[in-house]
Amino acid sequence: MKTGFIGAGNMASAIIEGLCSSACLAPQELAVFDVDTKKAAALGDRYGIAVCDDVLSLAAFADCIVLAVKPNVLQSVLQEIRDLVREKQPLLLTIAAGKPLLFYADTLGFPVRMIRVMPNINASVLAAVSAYCGSDTATKEDLAFADRFCASFGTAIALPEKLFPIFGVIGGSAPAYAYLFIDALARAAVQQGMPRAQAQQVAAQMVLGSAKMVLESGVHPQELIDRVCSPGGTTIEGLLALQKDGFESAVADAVRAAADKDSRL
Repeated sequence: MKTGFIGAGNMASAIIEGLCSSACLAPQELAVFDVDTKKAAALGDRYGIAVCDDVLSLAAFADCIVLAVKPNVLQSVLQEIRDLVREKQPLLLTIAAGKPLLFYADTLGFPVRMIRVMPNINASVLAAVSAYCGSDTATKEDLAFADRFCASFGTAIALPEKLFPIFGVIGGSAPAYAYLFIDALARAAVQQGMPRAQAQQVAAQMVLGSAKMVLESGVHPQELIDRVCSPGGTTIEGLLALQKDGFESAVADAVRAAADKDSRL
């Protein structure tokens, strides 16, 4: 399916990298447009995909239009492509946060085949976790395409739209929190005498392995914590220090703050 991206920001770039790396779509099936022509040209040069001169050319090319712009400009983009969408009836796939499926039909003024996707930046290393849902007018084929689209750069999860706000936090925003944790561990190790590059490698691999353990062992994280904490050992000392300093409440506050922001978009 010919797929065109309106927007060439960080997330669109990561997804395009994933799509090309996984060979889900061939370069000749992809196109991009962005008002920042340098960003679009850079993607074109890197992946050999088409670069469109304007949004209408992009929409004319694509059987699936990926809306990869900020929520505050979505309405103007939809108004610009409205007539072409009405005539051609492409699948619309949006990665914008905070805008429900109903927003798109209301803005366009007519029903449209619509897929909502919430990816994360780890798409660029084929390790994203992405949720998707479809409008009432989306076909089984549209949903199957959405699943392949998301699975091409990580794990795809079909999710009711009512759960998208919280998924957007723990699936979309939380990679930044994980990066912060890795960096904090590495900096603390540097303070204790370990070289920075080595400390970062150890911290990142530890997080990767710990995630794999949770996903593949089927054991509850709290039980895994108990397995690591020997009586009177070093781990329990560090764990108690984290709890004393409010680690768990800080995480809960971060999730709450991000969810509140999403509701205001």
